[in-house]
Amino acid sequence: MTDLTPLCTPDDAPHRSFSNATDAVAELRRLYDEATRFLREAFAQSITGETPTCRYRAFYPEVRLTTTSFARMDSRLSFGHVAEPGHYAATITRPDLFQNYLTGQIDLVLKSHEVSVSVGWSRTPIPIHFAMLGDTDLTVPQDGVLPFLMRDAFDVPDLETTNDAIVNGTGFTFEDGARPLAPFTAQRVDYSLARLAHYTATAPEDFQNHILFTNYQFYVEEFVAYARAALRDPSSGYTALVGPNGQRVTRDDPDAPMTDPPKMPQMPTYHLTRDQEAGITLVNIGVGPSNAKTATDHIAVLRPHVWLMVGHCAGLRNSQSLGDFVLAHAYLREDHVLDDDLPVWVPIPALAEVQIALEEAVAEVTAFKGYDLKRIMRTGTVATIDNRNWELREQAGPVQRLSQSRAVALDMESATIAANGFRFRVPYGTLLCVSDKPLHGELKLPGMASAFYKTQVSRHLQIGIKAMESLREMPLERLHSRKLRSFEETAFL
Repeated sequence: MTDLTPLCTPDDAPHRSFSNATDAVAELRRLYDEATRFLREAFAQSITGETPTCRYRAFYPEVRLTTTSFARMDSRLSFGHVAEPGHYAATITRPDLFQNYLTGQIDLVLKSHEVSVSVGWSRTPIPIHFAMLGDTDLTVPQDGVLPFLMRDAFDVPDLETTNDAIVNGTGFTFEDGARPLAPFTAQRVDYSLARLAHYTATAPEDFQNHILFTNYQFYVEEFVAYARAALRDPSSGYTALVGPNGQRVTRDDPDAPMTDPPKMPQMPTYHLTRDQEAGITLVNIGVGPSNAKTATDHIAVLRPHVWLMVGHCAGLRNSQSLGDFVLAHAYLREDHVLDDDLPVWVPIPALAEVQIALEEAVAEVTAFKGYDLKRIMRTGTVATIDNRNWELREQAGPVQRLSQSRAVALDMESATIAANGFRFRVPYGTLLCVSDKPLHGELKLPGMASAFYKTQVSRHLQIGIKAMESLREMPLERLHSRKLRSFEETAFL
């Protein structure tokens, strides 16, 4: 193999200052396109048989802020400013995908600090795998296929620098000492974009800002039916329904067939799209806290405005009936999958804006008002456990803890989703439906389940959708509560 010590990179260029967010994002896009085009062309040339004679490297673009004074900030706003004077930076990927987000966040920083931002190349290399994402003409083969070692000629993903140190608050600075402007680095975002495409079989571009999580396929079927009805209604504002493998139903043909792919993804996902990503995405995460963590770990990089869990649970009180709703206002975390990232002693608070939206949606769909809502809905602690067959355990342990916590319901996903929402600063909420009562002899058996699903899934999903549509009308600065922000936060949401 030829010595690859020489480094081949795009032409260097100095950072440029911008006092307009739109112009800054346009420069980020230009730099990113130049960097990825350079890597793609180099890779295409290298797989034709021409052995690379240098190491090809291109860098993520970055946006930087330097301020010598504290912000003149709106005290009601929990984001859009840095905590104190200093140097701050964010490496950026896919500025085309994040254009609206970046424009909004940079604009707030410019207004808060009354200084310009600087845009140019960072010192973080773009891994060749991430530069190739979305390129249907070229794919990166596994090691051993090419006549040269990939790592000798191109940068590859580096898990040593792909982590959650920023959001976990464990301390993060760039090599030059700059503190972070955004909650994720570019390589962390690229890693999750690739994982999302793998797990959901849908493109990151199709994800909407309002995410519904469920743990049953029945909800997917109801969501598709609702989406078709919405597309038939010109006043709904929805533009398309997108399913796995790029299947798309539009307003022009809302009854177009949508079939399950031959190989369903691990987390079937459907997007009811709307302009400005203001639609609703439904993700069937399946059963278990591991799936719940995986989905939210990766969706978080898209910076959604809110996510809600609408699934089934075990009712723990004799006064509950199958089909009753549970609005979580606290969580007992026995899922364990987040223990290393968010200690169990950290409280996960209920968010008033989300709670009100869910309660009002329940009232609207069920026609129960005020005190009568207690006939079909309980508000209380939801316990999330990592053992699906917990009721087969010796009862003194889990049952005693459930009673001491005052839990009213138990599932395997809700606390994980809420805790990761807290961790990633994504507003969250939970509305569950009681599908069995194992402590009282009402187990989820086939006949009971069939009748239950037919009567409850439709209106449960309607409640989740109505809550999302209500939250969509709420100003972003009000929805993103200070409860989700720590002492020293990134300026970008």
